[in-house]
Amino acid sequence: MKGLILAAGKGTRLRPVTNTIAKPLLPVANKPILFYVLEQFKEAGINDIGIIVSPDTEPSVSGAVGDGSPWGARITCILQQKPLGLAHAVITARDFLGDSPFLMFLGDNLIGESVRGFVSQFNASKPDALILLKEVANPSAFGVAETDKDGKVIRLVEKPKEPKSKLAVVGIYIFTPEIHHAIDRIEPSRRGELEITDAIQKLIENGKKVSSHLLKQWWLDTGQKADLLEANRVILGGMAQGERRGTVDAASRLTGMVAIGEGTEVEASTIQGPVTIAEDCRIRKAAIGPNTSIGRGTVIEESSVTDSVILEGCSISHVDCLQDSLIGTRVKIKKGEGACRAATLFVGCDADLVI
Repeated sequence: MKGLILAAGKGTRLRPVTNTIAKPLLPVANKPILFYVLEQFKEAGINDIGIIVSPDTEPSVSGAVGDGSPWGARITCILQQKPLGLAHAVITARDFLGDSPFLMFLGDNLIGESVRGFVSQFNASKPDALILLKEVANPSAFGVAETDKDGKVIRLVEKPKEPKSKLAVVGIYIFTPEIHHAIDRIEPSRRGELEITDAIQKLIENGKKVSSHLLKQWWLDTGQKADLLEANRVILGGMAQGERRGTVDAASRLTGMVAIGEGTEVEASTIQGPVTIAEDCRIRKAAIGPNTSIGRGTVIEESSVTDSVILEGCSISHVDCLQDSLIGTRVKIKKGEGACRAATLFVGCDADLVI
């Protein structure tokens, strides 16, 4: 079985940060989202992986994954010139996929369980397609699957106004080569894209077996700021402990899960976990956490930061309360004149702010 990761999206809902950082490389708990996906493939024993990239994302994604050796994988970056839909991405990867079945994973999805069981179900029951489903409270916001009592998919509807089930299509699939024939028989949707849901529906109409696997744990689509912050909270909350490789002075107090990278110095500060602080940071007379990730080389002094993702190389000085914020790389934030107040920010890279 081969793997296919879709990482060509522009990340428009995460601009301005994604103006300079590819969405799949945005960090959650100080690790790029794409790396969590690659770990899923490694756990499932899939080591021949194609990554769909765009002209914008190819240089950074290719540089980040290298030859795939950290995941025991062989990685091939596959260029999709235009974003013409998920099914079009499969067409783009057809030469790479050949006649192999493949696990397809949207590169901005995170789930709370391993896909090993998903792959095992496919290998045991051998359907033409297996799709991952999750029961949600607001199914009309997603592609929705209708299934029979045995989990066989009988119909897929994209964002129905009156959904007949609460089973959302997660964005993780296993296909046999039958999907290529189905894609050849579909037309672009109203938004001008070749939809993978239309291709799966075509499999159903042609009498092919489309089965489902129900996801019991959490599912997070990191397409927006609030989603990314929630993913950060969930991942941090699931970390039992963190290595403390930096230095912490006697005047500091750390509680809960706190991970500190090598070369980081914590001075006269309070850190309430879960928190992860990367390498070479300086935390001085600050209050950090909970649910905060701080990127490499960041300096925070005489400030309070909570429920936030701070990317690398930032400087935050004398800010009374920064909360629920996503801060791009190399951003400088300092307090101006005025009363103490809380700030919630969404800042692109290389900005200089006085708040």
